[in-house]
Amino acid sequence: MERRTCSAQDSTRDAAPRDRTGSKPLKKPRGPPDPRRLANPLMGHIVSDRTPVHEAAIHGSLLSLRKLISQGWPVNLITADHVSPLHEACLGGHTSCANILLKHGAQVDSITMDWHTPLFNACVSGSQDCVNLLLQHGASLCPVSDLASPIHEAAKRGHMECIESLAVHGGDLDHDIHHLGTPLYLACEKEQTDCVKKLLESGPPSLMQLCRLRIRKYVGIQLHRKITGLFLPEEVKQFLLHI
Repeated sequence: MERRTCSAQDSTRDAAPRDRTGSKPLKKPRGPPDPRRLANPLMGHIVSDRTPVHEAAIHGSLLSLRKLISQGWPVNLITADHVSPLHEACLGGHTSCANILLKHGAQVDSITMDWHTPLFNACVSGSQDCVNLLLQHGASLCPVSDLASPIHEAAKRGHMECIESLAVHGGDLDHDIHHLGTPLYLACEKEQTDCVKKLLESGPPSLMQLCRLRIRKYVGIQLHRKITGLFLPEEVKQFLLHI
């Protein structure tokens, strides 16, 4: 009686699931990542190493980012340091990527282990467009920690346009931090002449600006996007939205 010996390859082939005809191995369907494999119950967030979503955001790869989101990748994935894709997009100054992330529910005020917010990162990169986008989505102007103040970071790096946007939205140009001083002091210390001039020229907010800030505060951050649906003249809506 002959014995039939099977090679490892044959065993693997026989073990693979086949379709109903028994002719072709079935392919495992590919889908979005299983959040249960990424979740940390102690943190209450989705925690992972750097993901393709982070990579697409930091490099400004809008098409890749859209594809990943359509495949089911969460936009609020964070690394061990709590860095989100929105942090990365703003650090790279990629407004389009930041916009698509925010439209799909990215947390506008998420905080890293270093107390950095997306707004802080936008001021690091000097992207006024990112700053304006975040502020339109209700980003907080007040830093959670004095270790990461957006307006001080903009002043230190000489990003005058970012300071202008922060000031228009009610940012405190005289915010004095114990270990840094005021934005003006920091701009002087770093010899950022244009920022020094801008800060010196900036006086107290006008009555019109105070009215806008009061209305926006009354409406609330969560309803800022609904301003466009109010029965108001288009010019008033644009004024309220800082457009």
